Amino acid sequence: MFEYSWVHWATFFSAAFLLNAAPGPDLAFMLAQTARGGPRLGFAAMFGIWTGALIHVILAAVGLSAILAASALAFALVKWLGAAYLIWLGICALRVGAVIHDTPCDGASGTAWRIFGQGVLIDVLNPKVAIFFLAFLPQFVVPGAGPVWAQLVLHGVVVIAVDIVIAPPLIVAGAKVAAVLRGTPWLTRWGQRGLGWLLIALGLRLAASER
Repeated sequence: MFEYSWVHWATFFSAAFLLNAAPGPDLAFMLAQTARGGPRLGFAAMFGIWTGALIHVILAAVGLSAILAASALAFALVKWLGAAYLIWLGICALRVGAVIHDTPCDGASGTAWRIFGQGVLIDVLNPKVAIFFLAFLPQFVVPGAGPVWAQLVLHGVVVIAVDIVIAPPLIVAGAKVAAVLRGTPWLTRWGQRGLGWLLIALGLRLAASER
């Protein structure tokens, strides 16, 4: 079971590394949270994104992602929910950056657990991620190497694991840069506003995406 050639793994790891290293909404969210709250929030965002990706892997393995890929209505529903959530988070960040208190956004983005939850939702509510796993993972299924669902889960988990050599170093480096800038109050406020506009831009980008 799970017997693959070295060529198989070399090809798969190369593809997984390039996919994880490519700039995208997930990486942008991790670095934005790092810049805003240091490595604690950056790693919380990272683990949230990884958890959301794992959920997509499991859904792809059991075939539920196929429904999302085949149904225009399901795709649009998940897409608009995800876009609305990102835009709402962005508006909250803008309010915090403008020092507007006593709003539903107060305290909504300051704790590691909340950032973790946001990361999970951002990834789970992105239908493009579901379709990616559904299209990418089956290419590495080898007949006779084991149950198809097990091979899908194995390769999906490895894709996420490869990010260990990419995301943590970027978060640590980003935290060091942010620590230097954080001593200036006006930079902190503008950083929060920058995070808000980034999240809104990601939401609009998701809303404009097609299958």
